[in-house]
Amino acid sequence: MFGPITLPFGAKMLFNTVKLKPGVSFDQVELAVGEMCMVVKETYGGEKGGFIAGQVFKFSGFVSDEGSFTDSNTADEHYAIVTYWHSFEEHEKSHADGIFKQKLNALLTLCSETKELGYDLLWQGEAKDS
Repeated sequence: MFGPITLPFGAKMLFNTVKLKPGVSFDQVELAVGEMCMVVKETYGGEKGGFIAGQVFKFSGFVSDEGSFTDSNTADEHYAIVTYWHSFEEHEKSHADGIFKQKLNALLTLCSETKELGYDLLWQGEAKDS
């Protein structure tokens, strides 16, 4: 559940930002996120539907002075759900399925905003041991 992931070159990445409604904490949505992720992994994994791997992140509050080129050095609290798929079509098919929609709708009732954007993998690499 918390192990490393391996991504094949050519994977499609879906980056979903999630802002919770005022007064809602991640502790309150953790079960809904976990159930949604488990359904994706178990129902649409590999040959069953194209899901490769996923990750959930909480914004730490850190904004890089060196890597940010904007007048604003702030960002609202949010979460990122990052998933990797063999194709955008398989992603969309899984998310149109009733099993997934039920779990997603449980999360959406606690959110003020979500946005899911798709990306093509253009480069990947690992640091070499010294």
